Amino acid sequence: MRQFDVPTFYKSPIISTVTDARQATDPRKKDLSPSVIDFGPVRFKIARHFGFCFGVEQAIEIAYEALEENPDKRIFLLSEMIHNPHVNEDLRDRGIQFLRTTQGEQLIPFDELTPDDVVIIPAFGTTLEVEQKLEEIGVDTEAYDTTCPFVEKVWRKSSQIGDDDHSIVVHGKRYHEETRATFSHAKEEGPVVVVRDMEEAEELAKVIRGEKDADFFYDYFEDKYSEDFDPERDLQKLGVVNQTTMLAEETAAIADLMRDAMRERYGEAHVEERFADTSDTLCYATNENQNATQALIEDGADLGIVVGGYNSSNTSHLVELCEEHMPTYFIRDASEFDAPSEIHHFDVHAKEEVATDDWFPAEDTPVDVLLTSGASCPDALLDEVVRKIISWFPDARPVEEAIAPFKEELEDE
Repeated sequence: MRQFDVPTFYKSPIISTVTDARQATDPRKKDLSPSVIDFGPVRFKIARHFGFCFGVEQAIEIAYEALEENPDKRIFLLSEMIHNPHVNEDLRDRGIQFLRTTQGEQLIPFDELTPDDVVIIPAFGTTLEVEQKLEEIGVDTEAYDTTCPFVEKVWRKSSQIGDDDHSIVVHGKRYHEETRATFSHAKEEGPVVVVRDMEEAEELAKVIRGEKDADFFYDYFEDKYSEDFDPERDLQKLGVVNQTTMLAEETAAIADLMRDAMRERYGEAHVEERFADTSDTLCYATNENQNATQALIEDGADLGIVVGGYNSSNTSHLVELCEEHMPTYFIRDASEFDAPSEIHHFDVHAKEEVATDDWFPAEDTPVDVLLTSGASCPDALLDEVVRKIISWFPDARPVEEAIAPFKEELEDE
């Protein structure tokens, strides 16, 4: 797989050594067992897959290329390039201006742009409406388009099944940037409806089976379907695609539910013609990270720490997986805690920051800490978490000693 030029300050001496060693000894990524960095009184269990994915690394490389290649031009990001505050803040510090918030709120009017300005399209992609607006101004939307290839793959599949007279069911968060973009592209090819989770999918299945009528559909799925969507007409043939950061197993379950609803309504003999197989659109990185997190959980730990941006969808799903099995703390970086006595972290259900006292069992050694991060999180932030925690233990092994086994594996290769 292609290697991208990611700035060195996003990498880390500790975490990069571990990931490089695992890549060297398991290049085909078959072994999902965690890596364990043993400092004595505290042991960090690191997920086999985590952090920057292909699409994020591509986006970062393109953004920094834009800065290097256009020193005398104004450079804008359409919105947050990826959902990580550290990455976005660094780009701001280097002079890049943001046109919109991640929710779509306009910060700088498009009318202030000129054809000479550089506009970077974020990794989530953008809507056809925004793309057209920029092109009308004369902005080159292709020069620095960082849209993830796997998001574009979803768009292509949507186009394919739409051309085949199927409607498109999008598993995603309706106002997430990626889903807004996918919705915009998909509705050009066929009718579209968005379902957030299995609960909403169950209600859509009732409409497909004829248990609920059109009035229910329009009310329940308000603002989640394309213009002129007719549930009696447009739910006779369909396929399921997803926002690539959603739980892959949930997308698969929703697809199975839609297929079963088609079977119940039209009979087994007609399922193949009415339900499109879209399993090949699942993002490999999201799936790998989620599978690695499951293996990490199965290995066991006293607590979990998940690092990433609080508006990162893929990171929040890792948190949900972990918190079912152990106390889990979702943090932006190591500044969210200073001691074992208190930590500030994000509650993915209440959508707010909370504080927890006596969160780290420092007296009960050795402490096993599950550590992972979202696809938009630099490895350097995990390094800072590790260093801060081991600073609480005077008898902890030095960093070089703890990572020596991984360096040996690299040398052996």
